[in-house]
Amino acid sequence: MKDIIDKKVEYIVNWLREQVKNTKTNGLLVGVSGGIDSALVAYLIKAACPNNSMGVILPINSSEDDVKDAKIVVKECGISSITIDLTEQHNMILKKVIKELKEKNKFDDDNLRNMDANLRARLRMSTLYAIANNLNYLVVGTDNASEIYTGYFTKHGDGAADILPIGSLKKYEVYEWAKHLDISRRVIEKVPSAGLWEGQTDEEEMGVSYKSIDDYLDGKPIDEKDEKIIKNLYEISKHKRERPPIPNINI
Repeated sequence: MKDIIDKKVEYIVNWLREQVKNTKTNGLLVGVSGGIDSALVAYLIKAACPNNSMGVILPINSSEDDVKDAKIVVKECGISSITIDLTEQHNMILKKVIKELKEKNKFDDDNLRNMDANLRARLRMSTLYAIANNLNYLVVGTDNASEIYTGYFTKHGDGAADILPIGSLKKYEVYEWAKHLDISRRVIEKVPSAGLWEGQTDEEEMGVSYKSIDDYLDGKPIDEKDEKIIKNLYEISKHKRERPPIPNINI
């Protein structure tokens, strides 16, 4: 098993180097959240471009633990890093949008939480691209196969990236690779969460466990209720995996 993972890690590291070469860019950067997916990507891009990689920590009303975990990751893998707190900018934009919508009597309080959460993801990605433009780096995404299939990412937010090196790994494989690379146990053992609001967890938000999603993708039998949820998540998130539709006016 270790030999297999070693070969796959080596393949991805070489693949990352090829992406840099083919795009004539200078290096790679990733947003480090303190979660396992971004931790794994940080280790991979550091291995691929030791002197031209960066981990970017972007707290927005984030928990102290998440920021601490993100800092542990960048320190332990030795990657260059910067931290930019976007809380003030996020709050300002959110406040302005709410104000304008309320003045038009269009504000829907039921949608506030998702509006807030998606704004965080999109503000982070805009910041990553601003840094990447300055350094001529590629923005490396952190979505895994389980998240891509279910659409568990923000469109034009964390779903926006130049390359997705772990996009073919199911969640359990992410854990296997993380353990193999000796990523902090603190990060590996924490409950998966996008950190979008206090107490938020991935599995609770999706309504299904990563194990069920991974088993489904592996063709294994799963609970009928879970299968129904997974299929529904896939269907309602199709637009996230496709380019914007363009009408054919040649009629």
